[in-house]
Amino acid sequence: MHKNSIFMCIIIMTKQIHLSCGILFFLLASAVFCQSALNTSSSLILDSIPPIPSRIFNRMLQYQNTRSVSIQGWDAWGKGLFITTRFGETNQVHYVQKPSGMRRQITFFDEPVYYAYPCPDSSVHGFLFETDVGGSEYTRICFFDTDKSITSVLTDTVSKSSGVVWSHKGDLFAYTSTKRNARDFDIYVKNIRKPGEELRLSEKQGSWSPVCWSFDDKKLVISEYISANESKLYLLDPATKESSPLIQSDVKALFTIARWSRDGKVVYYVSDEQSEFLRLRALTLSTGKSEVLTASIPWNIMELEISPDGKTVAFTTNEHGFGSLYLYTIATKSLKKIPRVPAGRIYNLRFHPVEYKLAFVVSGAQTPGDAYLLDCKTSAITQWTFSETGGLNPAHFVVPTVFYYETFDSVDGKPRTIPALMYKPKTGSGPFPVLIKIHGGPESQYWPTFDPEVQYWIIEMGIAVIAPNVRGSAGYGKTYLTLDNGFNREGAVKDIGTLLSWITKQTELDTSRIAVMGGSYGGFMTLSCMTRYADKLACGIDLYGISNFITFLKSTNEYRRDLRRVEYGDERDSAMSSFLQKISPVYHSRNITKPLLIFQGANDPRVPQGESEQMVAAIRKNKGIVWYMLAKDEGHGIGKKQNRDVLDAAVVLFLERFLVRKSAK
Repeated sequence: MHKNSIFMCIIIMTKQIHLSCGILFFLLASAVFCQSALNTSSSLILDSIPPIPSRIFNRMLQYQNTRSVSIQGWDAWGKGLFITTRFGETNQVHYVQKPSGMRRQITFFDEPVYYAYPCPDSSVHGFLFETDVGGSEYTRICFFDTDKSITSVLTDTVSKSSGVVWSHKGDLFAYTSTKRNARDFDIYVKNIRKPGEELRLSEKQGSWSPVCWSFDDKKLVISEYISANESKLYLLDPATKESSPLIQSDVKALFTIARWSRDGKVVYYVSDEQSEFLRLRALTLSTGKSEVLTASIPWNIMELEISPDGKTVAFTTNEHGFGSLYLYTIATKSLKKIPRVPAGRIYNLRFHPVEYKLAFVVSGAQTPGDAYLLDCKTSAITQWTFSETGGLNPAHFVVPTVFYYETFDSVDGKPRTIPALMYKPKTGSGPFPVLIKIHGGPESQYWPTFDPEVQYWIIEMGIAVIAPNVRGSAGYGKTYLTLDNGFNREGAVKDIGTLLSWITKQTELDTSRIAVMGGSYGGFMTLSCMTRYADKLACGIDLYGISNFITFLKSTNEYRRDLRRVEYGDERDSAMSSFLQKISPVYHSRNITKPLLIFQGANDPRVPQGESEQMVAAIRKNKGIVWYMLAKDEGHGIGKKQNRDVLDAAVVLFLERFLVRKSAK
């Protein structure tokens, strides 16, 4: 639509005073949106993707104008919350001063703000934040002065600097950076009043990061991340730069979070030492004795915070991706599960700096990611933000159910079962087409958080969505997490094969209309399924997936390479190299006989652009059908709304053509 046409539409519609305000607004919004969507940004390259009908953009308009928030922290006085949310193209920092209060946008950058860290010193008016350019993940740390509305860049723009931890006084902040050699993460400290100076506290090989300061700011707990199953915690003295292990143990374990007690005598931390699951423990520093505090909870502890007065520990659990919130009273050693928390994933725990209250976010199928405030004395919960759902009634959104299906191998003589979540359309009798959505990671899991894209497929297209947590997924014990490592990689792909067999036994699901979709590692899984199970699949959608493990491990950013080798295997070993080549989808592209949609960010430092483009070339060489979309201003994921809107619409068109209608034309 030409600009003059839009203006003419506006004039005509304005004259039609008998039209209701609601209809007028819809027509205006549709006209403007179609113009921007159909004439896509120059940052997007659409290769072999047909023109997307305006009807798709128009119907998706409400779903694409939903929002969620993330809590970044309280201001130093406890008068309001800093949050990140999107009202334009990208997530930016906003400030909310009261429940249901107006969100005041503070930052207005073209690039998204990933994290913000309000300074706890009330005399310093501002916050630190992380951002990058074009999704490159070379995040820099900046300071935003809320009095002057001025941004200062505090770290270089060619390294990855992140993970800010403020001292309790608020004068110092620690962070991790690859500045020294672009490969290893060292720990640095800066004084906010002298940001031009910095002190490097560690200079070792590997991935190191600050975790928490002691309340007197004299000691720092730091972490060495080795793999998804192994990390270590150390005590660091910033004055001498000397460090020592926090936990004296030779047992391989994962340590994720730590917080000091007020008196500095105890460190509360989360670990799976001597357990399948991550549990809350208390370490008495004088004796070295560690006590388990959550032995009765058979799930991973995900987040942990201690109240400013040091009397209460708050933590969350992960139960099939759904969360529960607990308070542990230190003096009485009593545990309390908080009732009436909305269903969903719970995260971003932030204690109020003065009052006995706790802020947190809940995101679920019918609950957009919003901020809530818990009164720790009464257990009363107040919703602080009310994110838009595009005018849609969230009660109509579908909540997934958890189920298990048997896979190909056994445990202790019994068939192994794989956990999965299923969204089923509320209307229609079926059989429904099926979209299998595979999470990335692989050391992650499917989180049933607010996802308008998934809801669109279910409600508007009548598609049943199944999200399996195949072997190697987190959340189901550390043994399960390692089942796909190294030479066991194909076991996860076989788990999808047995899911396909399970689907054939469900009368409400259409066996002839099944698609598979995933991003990153989930993209590899998608490509592998397309090569192995093409006869059972109608189509596939690969978002920045690994197509060749050899080229991936050689080209993924240097600071990630060794960590990925722990998970996937070291391609420098001849036997492993042969195996990785054998299972890489690009070498089996001739088996992909069904249509494929591939999306890639040109600046992706994790799964570089070449992984997608060599797959596109291989499929086309074999005369296969592949739609390809390249975003020149994105990295590993999508940070800009316009790019997301076009991709979502392309996915809908692709599913309409090759899944719902089951046509390969």
